[in-house]
Amino acid sequence: MNHVIQIKNLGKIFKDFWHRPVVEAVKDLNLTIQQGEVFGLLGPNGSGKSTTLKMMLGLLRPTNGTIELFEGHGPEDVAAKARLGYLPEVSHLHEFLTPRETLLYYASLFGLPQADAKRRTKELLQMVGLESVADRAVGKFSKGMARRVGLAQALINAPELLILDEPTSGLDPIGCREVKDLVRLLAKSGVTVLMTSHLLADVEDVCDRVAIMNRGELCAYGSTRDLLRNPDVVRFSIPGLSAEAATEIRHQLEQRAARPVHQDFPEMSLEAYFLKVVSPESDNTAFKVAPFLEKTR
Repeated sequence: MNHVIQIKNLGKIFKDFWHRPVVEAVKDLNLTIQQGEVFGLLGPNGSGKSTTLKMMLGLLRPTNGTIELFEGHGPEDVAAKARLGYLPEVSHLHEFLTPRETLLYYASLFGLPQADAKRRTKELLQMVGLESVADRAVGKFSKGMARRVGLAQALINAPELLILDEPTSGLDPIGCREVKDLVRLLAKSGVTVLMTSHLLADVEDVCDRVAIMNRGELCAYGSTRDLLRNPDVVRFSIPGLSAEAATEIRHQLEQRAARPVHQDFPEMSLEAYFLKVVSPESDNTAFKVAPFLEKTR
């Protein structure tokens, strides 16, 4: 599998006016992100996540180490920038432009032909559920609606690499689920997704692998399933079992294993329960991957 991002021995030291070291924001970071995976970059405030993202985007120069995008390109390479999309933590949209005008504006920055820009704009507005308000000024939008516009602009160039900084910020539970489902669909269509989030449940739901940073250093790195698995506990799931039968089986297991056996009942997440209550008829995301995103893979 080809790697989309490869980071080797990356470091960033911020200096003051007299070039004296002030903060070592990133220390000897090594990461590889493969094509088509959803990767979570996690850490508390001040851990170095944002600095790392800015170096990936070419907005900051590393003090040492290298970042390679798409097997051979540096972050400052314009050809590499044309192949990625970015949703910042705070989307600063032109408040007097409409969603349609916003997307056409960003399409022009990528040099898309007018016909392609109009087609992609229409498909993306439909994908993020903003068709009905496509001609309203975004300055009057809620934070959640503005977030949808930001997500659409990050996809206007049909990126191969999508970088999402707190993608579910400001969204209600339904919007959060739609974004997570969209991320999964994008990954299935071949888009590589790198996301940061303080909502760890969101990361757990969608990320194939994660890296956890703290004080500029990499603390944990690997498959989400492997990192969260408890190898010392085995759980059995038997549907349709009565409480009496479950108790009898538990007693038999305790005798066989010569140790206490914990018995409980599976619980759904609060998010799943909320969605079941407010939209019981809706099992699928309202978002659909725009056709041009699938055709370009």
